[in-house]
Amino acid sequence: MDLFETSSASAAIKRAPLADRMRPRTLDEFIGQEEILGKGKLLRRAIEADRISSVIFYGPPGCGKTTLAKIIANTTKSHFITINAVLAGKADIVEAINEARDTFSLHSRRTILFVDEVHRFNKAQQDALLPHVESGTLILIGATTENPYFEVNKALVSRSRIFRLTPLDENDLRKIIYQALEDCVRGYGSRKVSIENDAAMHLCNTSNGDARSVLNALELAVETTKPDANERIIINLETAQQSIQRRAVLYDKDGDAHYDVISAFIKSVRGSDPDAALFWLAKMIYAGEDPRFIFRRMLILASEDVGLADPQAVGVVASCASSYDYIGMPEGRYPLSQACLYLATAPKSNSTMAFFDALKCVEEEDKADDIPDALRDANRDADGFSHGAGYLYPHSYRQHWVNQQYLPDNLRAKVFYIPSDSGYECKIGDEVRKRREIQIEAAMFEDENAKSGGGASSLFERAVSGADIYAESVRRDLFDIASVGRSDLVLDINCGANGFLSLEALRRSTSAGVWAYALSKEDGENFKNFTQKMSYLDRPEIRFGKIWEICDKTDVKFDRIISRGVPALIEEERLAEFAGKLRLLLKENGRIAFVQYVPAQSTLLSDFVSEKFCQAVKAAQNQTFEKTPLGRFLPDRFSRIFIENGFAAAEIKKQYSVRRRISQKTLDEWFRDDENSFGTALKRHTSAQERREIEGELRRVFTAGETQWNMTDYFWDIRDKT
Repeated sequence: MDLFETSSASAAIKRAPLADRMRPRTLDEFIGQEEILGKGKLLRRAIEADRISSVIFYGPPGCGKTTLAKIIANTTKSHFITINAVLAGKADIVEAINEARDTFSLHSRRTILFVDEVHRFNKAQQDALLPHVESGTLILIGATTENPYFEVNKALVSRSRIFRLTPLDENDLRKIIYQALEDCVRGYGSRKVSIENDAAMHLCNTSNGDARSVLNALELAVETTKPDANERIIINLETAQQSIQRRAVLYDKDGDAHYDVISAFIKSVRGSDPDAALFWLAKMIYAGEDPRFIFRRMLILASEDVGLADPQAVGVVASCASSYDYIGMPEGRYPLSQACLYLATAPKSNSTMAFFDALKCVEEEDKADDIPDALRDANRDADGFSHGAGYLYPHSYRQHWVNQQYLPDNLRAKVFYIPSDSGYECKIGDEVRKRREIQIEAAMFEDENAKSGGGASSLFERAVSGADIYAESVRRDLFDIASVGRSDLVLDINCGANGFLSLEALRRSTSAGVWAYALSKEDGENFKNFTQKMSYLDRPEIRFGKIWEICDKTDVKFDRIISRGVPALIEEERLAEFAGKLRLLLKENGRIAFVQYVPAQSTLLSDFVSEKFCQAVKAAQNQTFEKTPLGRFLPDRFSRIFIENGFAAAEIKKQYSVRRRISQKTLDEWFRDDENSFGTALKRHTSAQERREIEGELRRVFTAGETQWNMTDYFWDIRDKT
């Protein structure tokens, strides 16, 4: 590039719009999207490590999709190619693929292809990319304002990680404004420009979360405002209002906004919030949505979500829809509002969903179409097949009802419809339940199989995998407490060798990622080996070390900290120190969720011996517990220490019932001659003859088959009071 070209390029940069000049060049300059780009988050780590794999950035205009791609281009050592799907054709794709092959064969460099507006590619163009993304010839970075799950080839989506970018909030937009005013090279830092607080608020509020929009408005305000006598340019509220005349409503009747806004409207009506329902209704009408579409959705809702709680709802909405057709707009907004408010304030019931339970039964039951003879048509086959014989005519009985079987024989006790306790349905519910109880009681009396419950077989099937069910139940309950969202950065401080909690956290935290700590090097290496085949963006950040080192080795802060089995490992004198260290790792409004199995409060061996030996066995088992941290663990102490260190700690006790088979090997270990064994502890409380009798009783119980055990676990929901 010669002197004249350099000068021309410099002039072009100065002539570029402010939004283009101020585009961030590094992650440190990037403002917003903390959910996916915050310190320690998955995407940030991948960009900084130059380990990016195929990704699609999805979000509204001005949220930073293209900027992120340019930052990756500035950061990566890979060859970077950019094309715009609006302008590019298949020839451009072929050229990019050939360039990627040449770059790899000549320089051993991989190629990243950035496709802006990737949803604009037709199916053939997307299919042309697929094999090369799959083979690794290209790493795809796509940017789209449309939902990629609907608008992008499913095969491409399945080979890419989707990152959803959200509109920037007011604080982010304020930072962008002041960044532009202070930057002397790209912005207005070399000029005396200031903006009043209410003017900045107006620009942020009316830009709809779009950084480009707010910078365009700022540029217009600065360039059209005359300096005062001191060469100062002051942007006041009036100037800001003139720069953005009207709030831009993000709404595309053929795109995501169309479905997202109607979804918000329906959910607000279902949730009985008339204010929110009116707001979303107004947004749709303001953006030009077809009112007939809204009426159709309200008619569905009237049956699906109001139903028999207010049977008049369907009629009211249908009448409002008819009125709209008769009077048109703008007066048609009155029946729209009336229907909206009626549904939002009506009692709710979704009991009509019972139809789908019945439909499923029809699809799955082999004999669901066997009509009882009493219900068959008697006009044609009464003489030959006794059709209709035994039918009881309800109007001939008191209250126009009589107990009678209407379902097929194999479904006599089946229940589909569950009346709600809302509105009109509350009035009919008691009567429906009374009649049903009579019918079911009669069916149970007549059917010996039903009377016996038929549960032995299914109980045995559940018993076979009791341990698995217990573990999965504990994990599910822990994550219900932790409430991990897709953008929460999670720390598992006891991942073990298999990452039982970490893997579930990865499934839930799809945008931020998971840090997994193992308490031994062996566990850490095993879990690392297990995750090696996962892509970089799909695997957790795995570390190992002592509990105290976890808190000292990183300055990353986490939204959620989880653990199974750590509380019992913490020495009592160090528990307060541990609570303080966790505070340093937890973000503001973050949560800690722990679970700990407590054997001393679960089923004990003393529960399986005769009464005369019960106390001796209990004493021996307690003595055995005292030799292990887990056996000595006291849940109340754990809660108290956290509360004393400024946390709010909710303690939840849960019991799980499982079937357990005790092997001969386990029995031998219990009674082996060892200093720490249960058998040795039993010697301190019984004679030799009593020990033989106790061992005999336990062996008879456990060798007979599986036994029922209650497992007691304590959960903690811990939050910072401040």
